[in-house]
Amino acid sequence: MLYAAGGGGGAGGFTPILMIALLFGVMYFMMIRPQQKRRREAEAMQSALSAGDEVVTIGGLYGTVTGVDDDTVLLEVAPGVQARYARPAIARVVSRVERPAEPVTEDADAVKE
Repeated sequence: MLYAAGGGGGAGGFTPILMIALLFGVMYFMMIRPQQKRRREAEAMQSALSAGDEVVTIGGLYGTVTGVDDDTVLLEVAPGVQARYARPAIARVVSRVERPAEPVTEDADAVKE
């Protein structure tokens, strides 16, 4: 009698597994993948830092980059006051310094003509 009330069918055991797989798929595309993209963008921004860039740290401190090392960034937070921060502590770049374009070298043969 209890077996008949349970509504028999072999496909009923597959549905919960499908729902769990669907849940993990949604979590991946809604949470994990965007977070990985933000992390890659932050790493690219931190590796492109150079002297003269104005930045904001994760603590909210504004400063100008005066020196860059492998793991650290030297910031000038006030005239004559410098502080050293880890690269991951830089949250965003406020403004970048215009870097001159590389000069175009002409061919030696073209110059003679």
